[in-house]
Amino acid sequence: MSKLDELIKELCPEGVEYRELQDILKIRNGSDYKSFGEGEYPVYGSGGIMTYVDRYAYDKPSVLIPRKGSIDKLYYVDTPFWNVDTVFYTEIDTKMALPRYVYHCLLREHLEKLNTAGGVPSLTQKVLNRVRVPVPPLEVQREIVRVLDNFTFLSAELSAELSARRKQYEYYSQKLLNGFKSNSRMVHISELGKWQGGKTPSMQERKYWENGDIPWISSKDMKSPILHDTEDHITELALCDVPMNLLPEESVAIVTRSGILKHTFPVAYIPFKTTVNQDIKALTVAEGVSARYVSLVMQAYSEDIRTRTKKQGGTVDSLDFDKVLDYQIPLPDYDVQLRIVNVLDHFETICSDLSIGLPAEIEARQKQYEYYRDLLLTFAESGSSILTDRQTDRQTDRLK
Repeated sequence: MSKLDELIKELCPEGVEYRELQDILKIRNGSDYKSFGEGEYPVYGSGGIMTYVDRYAYDKPSVLIPRKGSIDKLYYVDTPFWNVDTVFYTEIDTKMALPRYVYHCLLREHLEKLNTAGGVPSLTQKVLNRVRVPVPPLEVQREIVRVLDNFTFLSAELSAELSARRKQYEYYSQKLLNGFKSNSRMVHISELGKWQGGKTPSMQERKYWENGDIPWISSKDMKSPILHDTEDHITELALCDVPMNLLPEESVAIVTRSGILKHTFPVAYIPFKTTVNQDIKALTVAEGVSARYVSLVMQAYSEDIRTRTKKQGGTVDSLDFDKVLDYQIPLPDYDVQLRIVNVLDHFETICSDLSIGLPAEIEARQKQYEYYRDLLLTFAESGSSILTDRQTDRQTDRLK
Protein backbone atom coordinates (compact mmCIF):
# COMPACT_ATOMS: atom_id res chain seq x y z
CA MET A 1 0.00 0.00 0.00
CA SER A 2 1.39 3.42 -0.96
CA LYS A 3 1.63 6.39 1.36
CA LEU A 4 -1.23 8.04 -0.50
CA ASP A 5 -3.37 4.91 -0.05
CA GLU A 6 -2.69 5.03 3.67
CA LEU A 7 -3.51 8.72 3.99
CA ILE A 8 -6.76 8.36 2.09
CA LYS A 9 -7.80 5.32 4.09
CA GLU A 10 -7.09 7.19 7.30
CA LEU A 11 -8.27 10.72 6.53
CA CYS A 12 -11.02 10.47 3.89
CA PRO A 13 -12.23 6.86 3.56
CA GLU A 14 -15.73 8.01 2.54
CA GLY A 15 -14.57 10.20 -0.34
CA VAL A 16 -13.69 13.84 -0.82
CA GLU A 17 -15.78 16.99 -0.83
CA TYR A 18 -16.16 19.25 -3.88
CA ARG A 19 -15.78 22.97 -3.26
CA GLU A 20 -16.25 25.93 -5.58
CA LEU A 21 -13.19 28.09 -6.15
CA GLN A 22 -14.87 31.02 -4.39
CA ASP A 23 -14.88 28.91 -1.20
CA ILE A 24 -11.12 28.40 -1.16
CA LEU A 25 -9.63 31.47 -2.86
CA LYS A 26 -10.20 35.04 -3.98
CA ILE A 27 -9.64 36.07 -7.60
CA ARG A 28 -7.96 39.45 -8.00
CA ASN A 29 -7.61 41.71 -11.05
CA GLY A 30 -4.30 43.00 -12.38
CA SER A 31 -3.39 46.57 -13.30
CA ASP A 32 -0.97 48.64 -15.36
CA TYR A 33 2.77 48.79 -14.60
CA LYS A 34 4.00 51.39 -17.09
CA SER A 35 4.68 54.13 -14.54
CA PHE A 36 6.98 51.87 -12.50
CA GLY A 37 10.76 51.74 -12.64
CA GLU A 38 12.83 48.76 -13.70
CA GLY A 39 13.37 46.20 -10.97
CA GLU A 40 13.53 42.54 -10.01
CA TYR A 41 9.83 41.65 -9.88
CA PRO A 42 8.32 39.93 -12.94
CA VAL A 43 5.23 41.37 -14.60
CA TYR A 44 2.86 38.66 -15.83
CA GLY A 45 0.40 38.93 -18.70
CA SER A 46 -1.65 36.21 -20.33
CA GLY A 47 1.41 35.12 -22.32
CA GLY A 48 3.84 34.97 -19.37
CA ILE A 49 6.51 37.36 -18.13
CA MET A 50 6.44 40.69 -19.96
CA THR A 51 9.07 42.71 -18.12
CA TYR A 52 10.47 43.38 -14.62
CA VAL A 53 9.55 46.28 -12.30
CA ASP A 54 10.46 47.70 -8.90
CA ARG A 55 7.28 46.73 -7.01
CA TYR A 56 4.96 43.77 -6.62
CA ALA A 57 1.21 43.21 -6.31
CA TYR A 58 1.37 40.00 -4.27
CA ASP A 59 4.15 38.13 -2.46
CA LYS A 60 2.60 34.77 -1.53
CA PRO A 61 2.26 31.61 -3.62
CA SER A 62 -0.47 32.09 -6.21
CA VAL A 63 -1.99 30.57 -9.32
CA LEU A 64 -2.25 33.09 -12.16
CA ILE A 65 -5.21 32.59 -14.49
CA PRO A 66 -5.20 34.42 -17.84
CA ARG A 67 -8.35 36.50 -18.28
CA LYS A 68 -7.98 37.28 -21.95
CA GLY A 69 -5.98 35.93 -24.88
CA SER A 70 -3.92 32.84 -24.02
CA ILE A 71 -6.46 31.38 -21.59
CA ASP A 72 -5.16 27.84 -22.07
CA LYS A 73 -2.16 28.59 -19.82
CA LEU A 74 -1.75 28.82 -16.06
CA TYR A 75 1.20 30.06 -14.02
CA TYR A 76 2.22 28.95 -10.54
CA VAL A 77 4.25 31.73 -8.90
CA ASP A 78 5.82 31.48 -5.44
CA THR A 79 7.85 34.70 -5.45
CA PRO A 80 6.62 38.35 -5.47
CA PHE A 81 5.13 39.48 -8.79
CA TRP A 82 3.00 42.08 -10.56
CA ASN A 83 0.21 41.19 -12.99
CA VAL A 84 -1.54 43.22 -15.69
CA ASP A 85 -5.25 43.25 -16.41
CA THR A 86 -5.12 40.35 -18.88
CA VAL A 87 -4.41 37.88 -16.07
CA PHE A 88 -5.97 37.26 -12.65
CA TYR A 89 -4.02 36.29 -9.56
CA THR A 90 -5.43 34.23 -6.69
CA GLU A 91 -5.26 34.63 -2.92
CA ILE A 92 -5.61 31.07 -1.69
CA ASP A 93 -6.84 30.12 1.78
CA THR A 94 -3.95 27.85 2.77
CA LYS A 95 -5.95 26.40 5.65
CA MET A 96 -8.13 24.75 3.02
CA ALA A 97 -5.90 24.22 0.00
CA LEU A 98 -2.24 24.20 -0.92
CA PRO A 99 -1.52 26.67 -3.77
CA ARG A 100 0.44 24.04 -5.66
CA TYR A 101 -2.45 21.58 -5.31
CA VAL A 102 -4.86 24.20 -6.68
CA TYR A 103 -2.50 24.66 -9.64
CA HIS A 104 -2.60 20.96 -10.51
CA CYS A 105 -6.40 20.87 -10.09
CA LEU A 106 -6.94 23.82 -12.41
CA LEU A 107 -4.62 22.37 -15.05
CA ARG A 108 -6.88 19.34 -15.05
CA GLU A 109 -9.99 21.50 -15.51
CA HIS A 110 -8.82 22.92 -18.88
CA LEU A 111 -10.26 26.34 -18.14
CA GLU A 112 -10.08 27.32 -21.82
CA LYS A 113 -13.32 25.31 -22.22
CA LEU A 114 -15.06 28.04 -20.20
CA ASN A 115 -14.37 30.72 -22.82
CA THR A 116 -17.17 33.29 -22.70
CA ALA A 117 -16.29 35.23 -25.85
CA GLY A 118 -16.82 34.57 -29.53
CA GLY A 119 -13.75 36.52 -30.66
CA VAL A 120 -10.66 36.89 -28.49
CA PRO A 121 -10.90 34.15 -25.80
CA SER A 122 -11.73 35.41 -22.32
CA LEU A 123 -12.70 34.23 -18.83
CA THR A 124 -14.72 36.01 -16.15
CA GLN A 125 -14.50 35.88 -12.36
CA LYS A 126 -18.15 34.83 -12.22
CA VAL A 127 -17.49 31.74 -14.32
CA LEU A 128 -14.21 30.88 -12.58
CA ASN A 129 -15.68 31.21 -9.08
CA ARG A 130 -18.16 28.42 -9.87
CA VAL A 131 -15.50 25.92 -10.93
CA ARG A 132 -15.58 22.97 -8.52
CA VAL A 133 -12.48 21.09 -7.40
CA PRO A 134 -11.94 18.23 -4.94
CA VAL A 135 -10.56 19.40 -1.58
CA PRO A 136 -9.15 16.47 0.43
CA PRO A 137 -7.31 17.01 3.73
CA LEU A 138 -4.06 18.96 3.44
CA GLU A 139 -1.96 15.86 4.12
CA VAL A 140 -3.54 14.14 1.10
CA GLN A 141 -3.08 17.26 -1.04
CA ARG A 142 0.57 17.42 -0.03
CA GLU A 143 1.19 13.82 -1.09
CA ILE A 144 -0.62 14.29 -4.42
CA VAL A 145 1.52 17.38 -5.06
CA ARG A 146 4.67 15.42 -4.23
CA VAL A 147 3.79 12.67 -6.72
CA LEU A 148 2.82 15.06 -9.52
CA ASP A 149 5.76 17.39 -8.95
CA ASN A 150 8.12 14.47 -9.46
CA PHE A 151 6.88 14.28 -13.04
CA THR A 152 7.14 18.03 -13.61
CA PHE A 153 10.65 18.04 -12.11
CA LEU A 154 11.79 15.41 -14.62
CA SER A 155 10.26 17.46 -17.45
CA ALA A 156 12.03 20.58 -16.18
CA GLU A 157 15.38 18.76 -16.20
CA LEU A 158 14.81 17.62 -19.77
CA SER A 159 13.74 21.12 -20.81
CA ALA A 160 16.93 22.53 -19.29
CA GLU A 161 18.96 20.06 -21.33
CA LEU A 162 17.05 21.03 -24.46
CA SER A 163 17.78 24.68 -23.68
CA ALA A 164 21.48 23.84 -23.52
CA ARG A 165 21.19 22.13 -26.90
CA ARG A 166 19.61 25.27 -28.32
CA LYS A 167 22.48 27.40 -27.03
CA GLN A 168 24.82 24.96 -28.74
CA TYR A 169 22.78 25.42 -31.93
CA GLU A 170 23.06 29.21 -31.63
CA TYR A 171 26.82 28.98 -31.17
CA TYR A 172 27.36 26.80 -34.23
CA SER A 173 24.93 28.80 -36.38
CA GLN A 174 26.86 31.99 -35.66
CA LYS A 175 30.14 30.19 -36.32
CA LEU A 176 28.85 28.92 -39.65
CA LEU A 177 27.47 32.30 -40.71
CA ASN A 178 30.63 34.12 -39.68
CA GLY A 179 32.62 31.68 -41.80
CA PHE A 180 30.81 32.93 -44.91
CA LYS A 181 31.17 36.63 -44.05
CA SER A 182 34.47 37.11 -45.87
CA ASN A 183 33.01 35.63 -49.08
CA SER A 184 29.66 37.40 -48.87
CA ARG A 185 28.51 40.92 -49.57
CA MET A 186 27.15 42.80 -46.57
CA VAL A 187 23.69 44.28 -47.13
CA HIS A 188 21.40 46.46 -45.05
CA ILE A 189 18.29 44.72 -43.77
CA SER A 190 16.30 47.31 -45.71
CA GLU A 191 17.71 45.84 -48.96
CA LEU A 192 16.29 42.35 -48.36
CA GLY A 193 12.80 43.14 -49.66
CA LYS A 194 9.64 44.96 -48.60
CA TRP A 195 8.94 45.53 -44.90
CA GLN A 196 5.45 46.35 -43.65
CA GLY A 197 3.52 46.53 -40.39
CA GLY A 198 -0.01 45.62 -39.43
CA LYS A 199 -3.07 46.55 -37.40
CA THR A 200 -5.46 45.21 -34.78
CA PRO A 201 -9.10 45.02 -35.86
CA SER A 202 -11.54 46.26 -33.21
CA MET A 203 -11.92 43.65 -30.48
CA GLN A 204 -15.49 44.88 -29.99
CA GLU A 205 -16.50 43.80 -33.49
CA ARG A 206 -17.20 40.07 -33.31
CA LYS A 207 -17.60 39.98 -37.09
CA TYR A 208 -13.84 40.61 -37.36
CA TRP A 209 -12.91 37.64 -35.17
CA GLU A 210 -15.68 35.07 -34.90
CA ASN A 211 -14.96 32.02 -37.09
CA GLY A 212 -11.98 33.81 -38.59
CA ASP A 213 -9.52 31.65 -40.53
CA ILE A 214 -6.85 34.19 -41.52
CA PRO A 215 -3.79 34.00 -39.21
CA TRP A 216 -3.05 37.20 -37.26
CA ILE A 217 0.38 37.40 -35.61
CA SER A 218 0.91 39.24 -32.33
CA SER A 219 3.85 39.19 -29.92
CA LYS A 220 2.48 36.21 -27.99
CA ASP A 221 2.84 34.04 -31.12
CA MET A 222 6.54 34.81 -31.57
CA LYS A 223 7.92 32.03 -29.39
CA SER A 224 9.53 29.70 -31.90
CA PRO A 225 11.85 30.16 -34.91
CA ILE A 226 9.21 28.78 -37.29
CA LEU A 227 5.52 29.51 -36.80
CA HIS A 228 2.96 26.88 -37.75
CA ASP A 229 -0.16 28.82 -36.80
CA THR A 230 -1.33 31.75 -34.67
CA GLU A 231 -3.48 31.89 -31.57
CA ASP A 232 -5.87 34.42 -33.11
CA HIS A 233 -7.45 34.57 -36.55
CA ILE A 234 -9.40 37.29 -38.31
CA THR A 235 -12.15 37.17 -40.93
CA GLU A 236 -12.15 38.22 -44.60
CA LEU A 237 -14.37 41.12 -43.52
CA ALA A 238 -11.66 42.45 -41.18
CA LEU A 239 -9.11 42.16 -44.00
CA CYS A 240 -11.30 44.38 -46.20
CA ASP A 241 -12.79 46.79 -43.66
CA VAL A 242 -9.73 47.71 -41.57
CA PRO A 243 -8.03 47.30 -44.18
CA MET A 244 -5.06 44.96 -43.67
CA ASN A 245 -2.33 43.49 -45.85
CA LEU A 246 -2.27 39.74 -46.40
CA LEU A 247 1.39 38.74 -46.44
CA PRO A 248 2.48 35.95 -48.82
CA GLU A 249 3.89 32.61 -47.81
CA GLU A 250 7.56 32.54 -46.82
CA SER A 251 7.91 35.83 -45.02
CA VAL A 252 9.90 36.88 -41.94
CA ALA A 253 8.31 38.50 -38.88
CA ILE A 254 10.02 40.41 -36.07
CA VAL A 255 8.74 42.02 -32.88
CA THR A 256 9.43 45.76 -32.70
CA ARG A 257 7.34 46.76 -29.68
CA SER A 258 6.76 44.56 -26.61
CA GLY A 259 7.98 44.03 -23.06
CA ILE A 260 9.79 40.91 -24.27
CA LEU A 261 12.33 43.20 -25.99
CA LYS A 262 13.79 43.91 -22.57
CA HIS A 263 15.65 40.60 -22.87
CA THR A 264 14.83 38.96 -26.25
CA PHE A 265 14.40 39.95 -29.89
CA PRO A 266 11.93 37.46 -31.43
CA VAL A 267 12.34 36.59 -35.12
CA ALA A 268 10.28 33.95 -36.92
CA TYR A 269 9.98 32.39 -40.36
CA ILE A 270 6.36 32.32 -41.57
CA PRO A 271 5.64 29.61 -44.17
CA PHE A 272 1.92 30.51 -44.53
CA LYS A 273 -0.09 33.55 -45.62
CA THR A 274 -0.74 35.83 -42.66
CA THR A 275 -1.53 39.24 -41.24
CA VAL A 276 0.28 40.95 -38.35
CA ASN A 277 -0.56 43.49 -35.66
CA GLN A 278 0.98 46.91 -35.14
CA ASP A 279 3.80 45.60 -32.92
CA ILE A 280 5.13 43.32 -35.66
CA LYS A 281 7.06 44.10 -38.83
CA ALA A 282 7.11 41.55 -41.64
CA LEU A 283 9.43 41.12 -44.61
CA THR A 284 8.46 39.94 -48.07
CA VAL A 285 11.84 39.02 -49.54
CA ALA A 286 13.20 40.23 -52.85
CA GLU A 287 14.23 37.91 -55.68
CA GLY A 288 17.43 36.02 -54.91
CA VAL A 289 16.87 36.18 -51.16
CA SER A 290 15.78 33.17 -49.09
CA ALA A 291 13.29 34.11 -46.36
CA ARG A 292 14.42 31.16 -44.29
CA TYR A 293 18.05 32.26 -44.60
CA VAL A 294 17.14 35.80 -43.49
CA SER A 295 15.25 34.48 -40.47
CA LEU A 296 18.21 32.30 -39.46
CA VAL A 297 20.71 35.17 -39.80
CA MET A 298 18.53 37.59 -37.83
CA GLN A 299 18.00 34.94 -35.14
CA ALA A 300 21.76 34.36 -34.97
CA TYR A 301 22.46 38.10 -34.58
CA SER A 302 19.29 38.85 -32.60
CA GLU A 303 21.02 39.96 -29.41
CA ASP A 304 23.35 42.31 -31.27
CA ILE A 305 20.41 43.75 -33.23
CA ARG A 306 18.38 44.22 -30.05
CA THR A 307 21.27 45.90 -28.24
CA ARG A 308 22.10 48.28 -31.09
CA THR A 309 18.55 49.29 -32.01
CA LYS A 310 16.60 49.33 -28.73
CA LYS A 311 15.04 52.69 -27.89
CA GLN A 312 15.90 54.27 -24.56
CA GLY A 313 13.08 55.20 -22.22
CA GLY A 314 9.43 54.95 -23.20
CA THR A 315 6.60 53.17 -21.43
CA VAL A 316 6.86 50.02 -23.57
CA ASP A 317 10.11 48.46 -24.79
CA SER A 318 10.57 49.01 -28.52
CA LEU A 319 13.15 49.05 -31.30
CA ASP A 320 14.11 51.97 -33.51
CA PHE A 321 13.01 50.38 -36.76
CA ASP A 322 15.12 52.71 -38.90
CA LYS A 323 18.19 51.41 -37.07
CA VAL A 324 17.01 47.83 -37.62
CA LEU A 325 16.73 48.54 -41.35
CA ASP A 326 20.25 49.98 -41.32
CA TYR A 327 21.78 46.89 -39.67
CA GLN A 328 23.97 44.85 -42.02
CA ILE A 329 24.01 41.07 -42.48
CA PRO A 330 26.03 38.79 -44.82
CA LEU A 331 24.18 37.76 -48.00
CA PRO A 332 26.00 35.07 -50.02
CA ASP A 333 24.82 33.76 -53.39
CA TYR A 334 21.35 32.20 -53.38
CA ASP A 335 22.60 28.61 -53.70
CA VAL A 336 24.92 29.17 -50.72
CA GLN A 337 22.00 30.59 -48.73
CA LEU A 338 20.08 27.35 -49.38
CA ARG A 339 23.04 25.19 -48.32
CA ILE A 340 23.35 27.11 -45.05
CA VAL A 341 19.59 26.73 -44.48
CA ASN A 342 19.86 22.99 -45.07
CA VAL A 343 22.65 22.56 -42.51
CA LEU A 344 21.04 24.70 -39.81
CA ASP A 345 17.54 23.30 -40.34
CA HIS A 346 18.92 19.79 -39.91
CA PHE A 347 20.40 20.76 -36.55
CA GLU A 348 17.18 22.57 -35.60
CA THR A 349 15.19 19.42 -36.43
CA ILE A 350 17.32 17.41 -34.04
CA CYS A 351 16.49 19.95 -31.32
CA SER A 352 12.82 20.44 -32.08
CA ASP A 353 11.25 17.52 -33.97
CA LEU A 354 8.69 15.87 -31.69
CA SER A 355 9.45 12.47 -33.19
CA ILE A 356 13.08 12.33 -32.04
CA GLY A 357 15.39 13.25 -29.19
CA LEU A 358 14.65 15.28 -26.11
CA PRO A 359 11.44 16.95 -27.30
CA ALA A 360 9.85 13.53 -27.76
CA GLU A 361 10.85 12.51 -24.25
CA ILE A 362 9.57 15.80 -22.83
CA GLU A 363 6.24 15.24 -24.55
CA ALA A 364 6.08 11.67 -23.21
CA ARG A 365 6.77 12.93 -19.67
CA GLN A 366 4.03 15.54 -20.08
CA LYS A 367 1.54 12.87 -21.14
CA GLN A 368 2.62 10.75 -18.19
CA TYR A 369 2.09 13.70 -15.85
CA GLU A 370 -1.36 14.38 -17.32
CA TYR A 371 -2.33 10.72 -16.97
CA TYR A 372 -1.42 10.56 -13.28
CA ARG A 373 -2.80 14.03 -12.56
CA ASP A 374 -6.19 13.04 -13.96
CA LEU A 375 -6.01 9.67 -12.21
CA LEU A 376 -5.18 11.04 -8.77
CA LEU A 377 -7.59 13.95 -8.90
CA THR A 378 -10.41 11.84 -10.30
CA PHE A 379 -9.83 9.52 -7.36
CA ALA A 380 -10.02 12.49 -5.02
CA GLU A 381 -13.43 13.34 -6.46
CA SER A 382 -14.94 9.87 -6.46
CA GLY A 383 -13.38 8.17 -3.48
CA SER A 384 -12.77 5.07 -5.60
CA SER A 385 -9.70 2.87 -5.17
CA ILE A 386 -6.35 4.33 -6.13
CA LEU A 387 -3.72 2.36 -8.02
CA THR A 388 -1.29 0.32 -5.97
CA ASP A 389 2.46 0.83 -6.41
CA ARG A 390 2.70 -2.28 -8.59
CA GLN A 391 -0.19 -1.14 -10.80
CA THR A 392 1.45 2.28 -11.08
CA ASP A 393 4.67 0.67 -12.26
CA ARG A 394 2.76 -1.29 -14.91
CA GLN A 395 1.03 1.88 -16.11
CA THR A 396 4.38 3.66 -16.32
CA ASP A 397 5.83 0.82 -18.38
CA ARG A 398 2.83 0.97 -20.70
CA LEU A 399 3.25 4.74 -21.20
CA LYS A 400 6.93 4.28 -22.00
